[in-house]
Amino acid sequence: MSRPTTTETGAPAGVTLDWRIPPTPRGPAGALRRFLGPGRTRGENLVEFGGQVVGMSLLAAYITSTDGWTGRSPLQIALLAIIVFDLVGGVLTNSTNPAKRWYHRPGSRHRRLLFIGSHLAYLVAVPLLLHAGGWPWLLGNAALLLGSAALIEALPVQLKRPAAMALYLSAVLVNLTWLPLPEPLLWFPVLFFLKLLACFLVPEAPMVRVPGHRS
Repeated sequence: MSRPTTTETGAPAGVTLDWRIPPTPRGPAGALRRFLGPGRTRGENLVEFGGQVVGMSLLAAYITSTDGWTGRSPLQIALLAIIVFDLVGGVLTNSTNPAKRWYHRPGSRHRRLLFIGSHLAYLVAVPLLLHAGGWPWLLGNAALLLGSAALIEALPVQLKRPAAMALYLSAVLVNLTWLPLPEPLLWFPVLFFLKLLACFLVPEAPMVRVPGHRS
């Protein structure tokens, strides 16, 4: 069996690394592109849209099966829907090449930490508005989030991915064991820490197919 050939960069034949960030227009359209990551392809948009629809549908079905929508106020239902949309979409968006290029470009460390810090609002909303978890849950998860983010950022690049995965597993298992939420919200820490620790904070090389190459 022949071995696959590689390029000078060490990538498989037919694959190259593309760190170029396309320019974006000013105004709302440019701001949205920068938030999602400039340079998204049609294929990435289609995959993310499909994943968003399927993921949200399955999660909504789970919440329904556990009576998670029952007895909630319109504000609580709206908040829960926003969290579902954002966490499912965030897992997908932060896994794309454009997001990796944009959020891990030189000089962007403080932006990553601000993005992580902004998600403390979700940890406040769960006990305050959804009446789940309580303050021990809030403080415990805030410590897990901020401590894990600081450690991942401080580690050498070759250690970030395995450390992020270890910290993600630890955060989920701590929640299931010592900081459990009611059954309708058991998915929250799984998606919350997946989005932020495993998808957002891990730098990955943006690999793209070489145009016209036949594998």
